[in-house]
Amino acid sequence: MSALLSRTEGPVLILTMNRPQAMNAISPEMACRLADAFTAFDRDDALRVCVLTGAGDRAFCSGGDLATMLPLLTGARAAETEWDRRVLEEPEVMDRSALRRFRLEKPVISAINGHCLAGGFETMLATDIRLSVPEARFGLPEARHALIPFAGALVRLPRELPRPLAMELLLAGGTITADRAAGMGLVNRILPPEELIPEAMRLASRIAANGPLAVRAIKRTVLGSSGLTLDEGYDLEDAARAEVLGSEDAREGPRAFMEKRSPVYEGR
Repeated sequence: MSALLSRTEGPVLILTMNRPQAMNAISPEMACRLADAFTAFDRDDALRVCVLTGAGDRAFCSGGDLATMLPLLTGARAAETEWDRRVLEEPEVMDRSALRRFRLEKPVISAINGHCLAGGFETMLATDIRLSVPEARFGLPEARHALIPFAGALVRLPRELPRPLAMELLLAGGTITADRAAGMGLVNRILPPEELIPEAMRLASRIAANGPLAVRAIKRTVLGSSGLTLDEGYDLEDAARAEVLGSEDAREGPRAFMEKRSPVYEGR
């Protein structure tokens, strides 16, 4: 079985990390397949939203596989497969697999079906909307293994949380409950397991029905303005406004509303 399952429902891409026997830990194969899937999603105009989840009911993703990925990256084992060689020879694979240094403008929803740890937590931080089951636990245990998070958490987490909360998660290496993650604002809401994917798909479908140029411009501007002054951020907002208001979709939306019909957006 592939380490990553991919299917589509209309304009929604569903990616499932598929190593349930290993808590969906990120192997070299999974990293490469995630990188390739996100790249293909970015380039396919027919796809507008991605839902990312894990196989089984134990884990969303437990991070980099300590038996395969981490020994490869530390030099404790040599490359044995084509997946191994790609990880070592194509540095962008690791970045793209965690949406790091890869500016994906389409929304990604994480459906967190179980424990979300280490690299899985970092991948979650790259997603735009996060739904979780009550049983999930969240954490960054890398320091306990004499490692550091290197898939974005050192930069992203202190931008999402107050610094003391971020530092506790990063330095102590403990875990928190889904309730506490939601209370911190890391997770949008908590759902029973049987409602997780249906709700993620309903949300994805609502977003996919919106104007695709507007959706991408919103995400691009929000991400791009992080860390900028207000005036610099407003410049990005002005550029997005000019792009979107000049589109045919921006004329179609109000026209459809006035005509009391569903809009037909073409992404132009």
